Amino acid sequence: MTGPAAALLPGDRLHLQHGPIDLIIGADGLARAQAFAAAAARFDGLLQELVAELPLLRAGVTAGLPAPQGPVARRMHRAVRPHADVFITCMAAVAGAVADEILSAMTAAAPLSRAYVNNGGDIALHLAAGSSFTSAMAGLDGRDLGRILVSAGAGIGGIATSGAGGRSFSLGIADSVTVLARSAAEADAAATMIANAVDLPRHPGIRRTRACDLQPDSDLGTRPVVTGVPPLSPDDVARALDAGAARAQDLLTRGLIAGVALFLQGQTRLAGTGFTGLIQKDEVAHAQGRGAQAAACA
Repeated sequence: MTGPAAALLPGDRLHLQHGPIDLIIGADGLARAQAFAAAAARFDGLLQELVAELPLLRAGVTAGLPAPQGPVARRMHRAVRPHADVFITCMAAVAGAVADEILSAMTAAAPLSRAYVNNGGDIALHLAAGSSFTSAMAGLDGRDLGRILVSAGAGIGGIATSGAGGRSFSLGIADSVTVLARSAAEADAAATMIANAVDLPRHPGIRRTRACDLQPDSDLGTRPVVTGVPPLSPDDVARALDAGAARAQDLLTRGLIAGVALFLQGQTRLAGTGFTGLIQKDEVAHAQGRGAQAAACA
């Protein structure tokens, strides 16, 4: 494996990549260069830290499982522990935790009015007083599903998206679930669990395959992951979304997330106060696109 790569992109952004980790980073403030240097310095060796504890990070989280030692791994562990009433591993929060770690290095090194670290759609945010951040939600077919506007002081430091159409395996059938939370790691873990809950377990048309048959080292082992979803009746879509919304409401009640948007075959559920800044609500509510991918906007 080659080492980490860094490059400046148009729009005063930094691109960091190493193995499966691919980050797009933005920062506003006179100390942007200093913040970018801190991000690159912290990124160096980060993947090796995770690989060193990979067996533990891929294990199901239980009361008896020892906590990991690395700083990113500890972020992952903290984010997934509240969901350990059902099967979950620390890997459910890996993308968000990496984004949080790099953002933390940046804000510790330099005063910034606004900064973000986008790790494949899972985004860690820093917003100083008076600043805001807009994230686009788009279907896998490119359809515009709307915007999320996060303002400073809202208590939202992370946005994450999960679902059957995403980069990782899903136990559920959601096109996508986008979550707002205090950190990217917390949003990442919650999005995974809510997306898993959007399901019709006994529907004969949904195709599933053991995760280990698709990826031998998958942390999901022999659990069946969704590989295909047929067109569903409106009632079936509503039942699947209701199941995910129930899980989301539990997390909202426990204060683990601020808001959530669930998408499946043209139907949508929105919950939580975190989406009060949602722009283009009509487009979101009636979107026909499959899935939602968070994308940073200026």
